[in-house]
Amino acid sequence: MSQARYRPNVGIALFNGDGLVLIARRLRDDGPEIIAPGHDWQMPQGGVDDGEDVLAAARRELWEETSVTNASLLGLTPEWVAYDFPPYAGPPHRLSPFRGQSQRWAAFRFTGTDDEIEVGGIRGGAVPEFSAWRWERLERLPDLVVPFKRAVYEHVAREFAPFASPS
Repeated sequence: MSQARYRPNVGIALFNGDGLVLIARRLRDDGPEIIAPGHDWQMPQGGVDDGEDVLAAARRELWEETSVTNASLLGLTPEWVAYDFPPYAGPPHRLSPFRGQSQRWAAFRFTGTDDEIEVGGIRGGAVPEFSAWRWERLERLPDLVVPFKRAVYEHVAREFAPFASPS
């Protein structure tokens, strides 16, 4: 496992006009990406395909996981931040070759209406990962996510704090 690498990944903070962020409740574990009771909420995220630009990946993942297309870019984190997966002893999985994920985060302002958001559909061949969604205060997110992602969420909350006020 010491030779395992980090999977390139993008996270998305979608802010509404009140400065709240979209979070979604995970449906199930996904290999080493486990969920824990009381920590089953997260922001949309997903892999960056080979040769894909980070911003293009963020827009694609936002659409695949939420159906949102009406969003304007607010900013990107300047650096990559990583998290390690917790120990995983299950069957081989698409994420098994990786130690964890290294992420760039994109902040968007949602310019659509809430009825555009739909987390349970299949778009782009992606299997739904979420069962519900809601708007939440940015500073609360580190307490809602699985502990192995908490440091990344604390970093994102600091970086994107300027966007967490009403527009």
